[in-house]
Amino acid sequence: MQQHWKRLADGVELSAAQTDKFKTGLLAVTLTIPLSGETATAGALIPEVLGRGSRNHPNMEQLSAASDALYGASLGPVVRQRGESQCISFLSSFIDDRYALDGSAVLEPAASLMGEVLLDPALQDGVFRRDYVESEGVNLADRIEARVNDKRGWAVFRLVQEMCAGEAYAVDKLGSAQLARSMTAERLWADYHALLSQARVNFYYGGAARPERVEDAVRRAFAPLLTGRDAPVLCQVEPEPRGPVRTVTDAMDVTQGKLAMGFRTGGVTIASDDYPALLVCNALYGGSANSKLFVNVREKLSLCYYASSMLDKVKGLMVVSSGVEFSQFDRAQAAILAQLEEVKRGGFTKDELTAAIRAVAGSLRGRQDSQGQMEDDRLTNVLFHSAAGEGEELIRAVESVTADQVTKAARGLKLDTVYRLTGKEG
Repeated sequence: MQQHWKRLADGVELSAAQTDKFKTGLLAVTLTIPLSGETATAGALIPEVLGRGSRNHPNMEQLSAASDALYGASLGPVVRQRGESQCISFLSSFIDDRYALDGSAVLEPAASLMGEVLLDPALQDGVFRRDYVESEGVNLADRIEARVNDKRGWAVFRLVQEMCAGEAYAVDKLGSAQLARSMTAERLWADYHALLSQARVNFYYGGAARPERVEDAVRRAFAPLLTGRDAPVLCQVEPEPRGPVRTVTDAMDVTQGKLAMGFRTGGVTIASDDYPALLVCNALYGGSANSKLFVNVREKLSLCYYASSMLDKVKGLMVVSSGVEFSQFDRAQAAILAQLEEVKRGGFTKDELTAAIRAVAGSLRGRQDSQGQMEDDRLTNVLFHSAAGEGEELIRAVESVTADQVTKAARGLKLDTVYRLTGKEG
């Protein structure tokens, strides 16, 4: 696999992973803007409205037929959060030219269709179609309000809200349900043009086509986007907790308690030299099937229905997520912290370290078998300048991590906020 990168204009970049490993190609365009409560709802709603139809294919039936004509190509939006940025993307997956029955090119028409959907939408009276805005606003509001139905995810969401209150990171990437329902076509149209002119633009291609061909297809299909823009991507990283540990408790009609604990990583992020060691530390502590949280807190002590840790590699956070009996909150919290202290003092065997390294390396290698995950990783690395590289370079760095490096990474982890979701009395 050969990685290519080129600046097409200030704030506009193209990344290409040239490989014949897959039978399909993947093309993505991502518009990245600062995460803000004022713009997040529009940022989440715009791609859904665009996906309803373009000027030439003004409804989903015609748009689907256009995709089907490209050997069943897929085209869809996705909204992601990267640190304190909202990333608004369209991704298209399509058959590689080698497998087209008549040997025709598929990349170029797929890029053209994506450019049409993004840049030439179906309109009504010079703005977005009002029925599309209204129906997609209701759909988005329903998605936002449905978050609470997944109590495990909800506990982590509420932890982040409390832990990062006052930071852009706490803003919901999907925005506000109330604003989604009240959004007008005129306001969304204005937000759409602001997005096109102000966002940082990243194109990604993964597949067998030559980079020069990809660049030509992008330039033809997305010409209006290839204008210079001042669009820095920043993320405020708090190395340490800003005060004493806070405990926040919510009561809901649940039968199982949720305990979520948020840690600052001492400023270690994807842009840090210590990032590979933090990956291994997380796997050893709670990020793998052989982790200390799983083996000791869940299996041996039976204090949790589940217990695991995960990293935000951009923001510099680690979150422990667990399900507990209401009566076991204190014991489970103490046991989770005790296992972290074990890692900090080097209380792990060579076999445990090896298993953690293998788990991280295996996960990273597995991501190279998925075009979608490769695109996701590449976007993060380009936006936030990975110090450890990516792909095989990052895997080699992980495989060389030492026990001392793991304990150093662990000592940088400081508990910031604890969130407890408990049942209602009676």
